[in-house]
Amino acid sequence: MYQITLTGFMFLVISALLGYIYSPQLDSPPPRWVNFAHGLLLFLYQTFDAVDGKQARRTNSSSPLGELFDHGCDALACAFEALAFGSTAMCGRLTFWFWVISAVPFYCASWEHYFTNTLILPAINGPTEGLMLIYVVHFFTAILGSEWWAQHFGKCIPFLSWIPIINEVPMYKAVLFLMIVFAVIPTVSFNVYNVHKVVQARKGNLTLALAMLYPFVVLLAGVVVWDYLSPTDLMGNYPHLVVVGTGLAFGFLVGRMILAHLCDEPKGLKTNMCMSLFYLPLAIANALTARLNDGVPLVDEFWVLLGYCVYTASLYMHFATSVIHEITSALGIYCFRITRKEA
Repeated sequence: MYQITLTGFMFLVISALLGYIYSPQLDSPPPRWVNFAHGLLLFLYQTFDAVDGKQARRTNSSSPLGELFDHGCDALACAFEALAFGSTAMCGRLTFWFWVISAVPFYCASWEHYFTNTLILPAINGPTEGLMLIYVVHFFTAILGSEWWAQHFGKCIPFLSWIPIINEVPMYKAVLFLMIVFAVIPTVSFNVYNVHKVVQARKGNLTLALAMLYPFVVLLAGVVVWDYLSPTDLMGNYPHLVVVGTGLAFGFLVGRMILAHLCDEPKGLKTNMCMSLFYLPLAIANALTARLNDGVPLVDEFWVLLGYCVYTASLYMHFATSVIHEITSALGIYCFRITRKEA
């Protein structure tokens, strides 16, 4: 089962690598076959992601590790698919925000699951219809070319040119705005409402529930502040490093929350989740030194950003390998084999 999950995840890694090779800053049009490849690889990822659970049940190899492994890969997939979409739509520095609008609902859904023990998906949801829409968009762009996304919304969709505010902005910016208004805000509101209802019914503490959101909010705020203070346009010049580094930190937060749910830990903030935030004060401090040194930071921002990726990758890998080892030892199973360990 885990081979299926990991293979599906690798399709998105390949997709992001293609985007980097043909559009390093995600602001130039890649060849149209790359857009088609993005769509095909996303379709394969969705298919493998749907099949792994069925295979686990068919072989009677379902386990808590499977849930953790599956959702862990899905959390990282948000970052790599955001980079693929940034390549297709030439989003440039806004690619980070396309990752945000996928990460926020994912985190809030995991948070809701943690407190309600139920994962409620609406009739139209991200893992099915949402992904289908995205790979259709990739295929559509393979026909028209990525330049279509740089045109004004009113020109791309003439019969909607009467809509104020967004009709004169580039298509990819209009899509970002519409996604936030009609998808992210309603979904997050639904998650908060469900958690509030369950906490009230159990006479729990809503503050403890909201505390679980703290590390994610601080992570997003820290990256935005770093980009704002940096003399280098981090999100514009190095979108892949920003999204991958922050995506790995996000994966750690989601993984830690899922682990707390599986182990039925007491509700509330897990302090070790804050380990994903340790690097950001150093990065922000380095950016501030540029204000005192004629715009030149103490350490070149590229190396600081690369160090951020190394730190978050090391943190995530340590967490993943430790949890896999402990669960497989406790349950007497293998990670990549169906047969059980001998007693």
